[in-house]
Amino acid sequence: MKTVFLVCRNPAWTRRIEKALAARFSVSVFTSMSAALDQIYNAPPRLIVASLAPEDLAGAEMLRHLKADPMFHSLPVLAVLPDAFVLDDPQSWFMEDFIRISEPEADLQARAALCIARSERTVEMNPLTGLPGNISINREIQGRIDRRQAFAFGYVDLDHFKPFNDRYGFSRGDEVIKMTARILLGIVRSRQPQGSFVGHIGGDDFVFIVDAALAEETAGDIIRAFDGLIDGLYDPADIRQGFISSLDRRGKETSFPVMTISIGLADTRHRTFSHYGEITGIAAELKAFAKRFNGSCFKIDRRQAGPPAP
Repeated sequence: MKTVFLVCRNPAWTRRIEKALAARFSVSVFTSMSAALDQIYNAPPRLIVASLAPEDLAGAEMLRHLKADPMFHSLPVLAVLPDAFVLDDPQSWFMEDFIRISEPEADLQARAALCIARSERTVEMNPLTGLPGNISINREIQGRIDRRQAFAFGYVDLDHFKPFNDRYGFSRGDEVIKMTARILLGIVRSRQPQGSFVGHIGGDDFVFIVDAALAEETAGDIIRAFDGLIDGLYDPADIRQGFISSLDRRGKETSFPVMTISIGLADTRHRTFSHYGEITGIAAELKAFAKRFNGSCFKIDRRQAGPPAP
C-alpha cells in the first residue's frame, strides 16, 4: 500500500480522515508539520494530507520550505480545509489540491488517489523508494550546470547485490534498496539541509548532489552507516562464515563477501561542464574504479581539466 502522511492537530478530524484513508493507503499520523518533517526527510511518503487553517501559518511556512526543496518539490500535498475558509490561491499554500472537511469520505479517498496519480505521471519516481528517477536526476544536474552552480555529484552502487538477491530473494533485496535510500536521504539531509538532492537511477544505483566542500564527508558518512547496518540483513550463519554462496554470471557457484558500497564523486571545482552526461560519466568512471577495491570506499576525481584548445 502507498504511504500517506496525515498532518492534523484536531483529534476529531484526525479520526475521520485517517479512517477514510486507511481503506486504500498506509497512513502515518502527525499532529504538526514539524513532527512530520524528520520522517518526510528520511522516508518520503507518496502524499501529504494536511489540515490547514488561516491561523496555521507555521505549518504553511514549513510546507513552503519543503516544496521549495528540489528533493521534495514533486511531493504532492492535499489540504483539508474548514468549510468557512476562503482559499483564493491554492498555490500560495503549496498544495496540489484541497477538499472541505464536510465532504464525503469517498471524495477524500478519490482526491488522494488522484493527487498521487498526477504526481506519478508528471514526475517519474522509483516505485520502491519514492525517489526521483532518471529524468528528474538529469534535469536537476543540467539546471545546476546552466546556473553555473558549484556542486558535487555522487554515484552510488552496491557491491555483490545480485548474489544477495539470488540467495535471499527479491523481498529481502528490496529491503536493502530501501535501507540504502533511507541512509542516503538521512545523511545527505543532515549534511546539507537545503539545496541537496538524492535520486534513484534504478536497481542498486543511486545518486546524490551536495555542495562540493561536503562531498567527501558525506560519502564517508554513507559508507559508515551502510557498513554498520548491512550485516543485519544477512542470516547470522552467513555473517559468521563471512560469505554467501551463489551463482556467478557464468552460472558457477561462487563465494561472495558481505555486501559493500562504492561511491564515485565528481565536482565542478576542477572542470567546467556543459551537459549532465559529462559529470555523470566521470562519476560513473570513479564508481567503477572504487569497485575494484575490497570493502566499501569512495573515489573522487581530482584531475584538472586541460587548457582550452588554441
